[in-house]
Amino acid sequence: MTIAIGQPAPDFTLPASNGKMVSLSDFRGRYVVLYFYPKDMTPGCTAEACDFRDRHAQFAELNAVILGVSTDPMKRHEAFIEKYELPFLLLSDERHEVAELYGVWKKKKNFGKEYMGIDRSTFIIAPDGTLVQEWRGVKVKGHVDEALAEVARLASSR
Repeated sequence: MTIAIGQPAPDFTLPASNGKMVSLSDFRGRYVVLYFYPKDMTPGCTAEACDFRDRHAQFAELNAVILGVSTDPMKRHEAFIEKYELPFLLLSDERHEVAELYGVWKKKKNFGKEYMGIDRSTFIIAPDGTLVQEWRGVKVKGHVDEALAEVARLASSR
C-alpha cells in the first residue's frame, strides 16, 4: 500500500511515552505532525526533536499535535524525553510496522555498511484524517520551521 496526499492517512496504534497505547485516530479534530526519525540521542535526531520542542507552543496554537516515531524501545524514549525536556509524545515502533506502512523503512548505507532503517520523514495529517503534506528524506536544518509554516497555511485556509 502506498500513501498519497489527499488520501486518508493509515491509522495505527503504538505504545507511547505517556504509558498508553496511542492511535492516530485519537487525534481526529486536530492537525497531526507525524515525524519519523532514525534514533534517539543521535545528533540529527536530537536537533530535530529540540526544534520541534522549541516550536511546540506555536504548533499547539494552530491546533496541531506532534508525534515522533522511531524503532527505539520505550525506555530509550523516556531517557530522550527527560534529557531534552520534550513536551510531545514519542511512539515506539520496534517492529517497524508503522514505518513500513508509511513507506519510510528503507535500505540505508553508513560507512560502507548496508542496513534497514527509518528514512527521516514528516507527514501532516488534517483534522479529518487526510494526509495533506509529506516530506521524505528530510534534512534537519530549517525543516521544523517549514512544517510549522505549512500547518499555519493549512489552518488559515480552513
